[in-house]
Amino acid sequence: MPDIICLSVGEESTGGRIDRYISDNTDSLTRSAVQGLLEKGNILVNGKTVNKNYRLKLNDSISVEIPEPQVMDAVPENIPLDIVYEDDDLLVVNKPKGMVVHPAHGNYNGTLVNALLYHCGESLSGINGVIRPGIVHRIDKNTSGLLIVAKNDKSHLHLAQQIKEHSFTREYEAVATGYFRETSGTIDAPIGRHKIDRKKMCVTTENSRNAVTHYSVIKQYGGYAHVRLRLETGRTHQIRVHLAYIGHPVLGDDVYGKPYRDIDGQCLHARKIGFIHPTTNEYMEFTSELPDYFRKVLNKIEKQ
Repeated sequence: MPDIICLSVGEESTGGRIDRYISDNTDSLTRSAVQGLLEKGNILVNGKTVNKNYRLKLNDSISVEIPEPQVMDAVPENIPLDIVYEDDDLLVVNKPKGMVVHPAHGNYNGTLVNALLYHCGESLSGINGVIRPGIVHRIDKNTSGLLIVAKNDKSHLHLAQQIKEHSFTREYEAVATGYFRETSGTIDAPIGRHKIDRKKMCVTTENSRNAVTHYSVIKQYGGYAHVRLRLETGRTHQIRVHLAYIGHPVLGDDVYGKPYRDIDGQCLHARKIGFIHPTTNEYMEFTSELPDYFRKVLNKIEKQ
């Protein structure tokens, strides 16, 4: 059955375009996707179809019918992988900055999943479906570093449970903006979807989940700081949201901070992961060296 999303227009949104309003108030619909649904008659205002130029009125009742997604198979692609460790149960991969983890709207190829399918064939867990085979946890497109991939469902469930119980080690390094008065601390602030910009996350008590990040300053560079961060929980954009929340957004973060001309996106690297192996029950830990882009940023801010 298709999903139905119902929205009611408040006073603050009157006069706005319907395509922008729906895009801003749903999690997964871009303006172009909304326009396509308007053209197909999948969106009704007060029970009637409207065009994409329709201007909202107070108390308009909007229903959005989202068709069932078509099954899309991810295609294997011969993309080089930096594999740190591999056995019959799992892989530890060092993802480069700029690579998307799994196919999604606007990124159907060139992803980590496309590369994994070529490398592993059918030897990936199927718990997350055909689009995210083997993916136990994700890191953002413009975050570099380590993530773990499960080759079978047993390993996937075992590793996912460790993440749920907070026994899975995830340590990051970042360059943050501003001077830290406290050289270490814990950010304990719940994270949920932003009310206005639905593509962003924010610290909020409404429809949120608890989120805890521990940080320590490795070195202060005047108006910048090299920071180590350890995740206790793993919410979407957690480090980026939490550092912005305390007034120290990640350098280059064009969503929660400001762009930085020398890099695309945030200066954030998943430096270390540690876990109990699902078969041997031994604790394993892996560390990734800071990539060139990160070191260049450190060299530049040190000279400023």
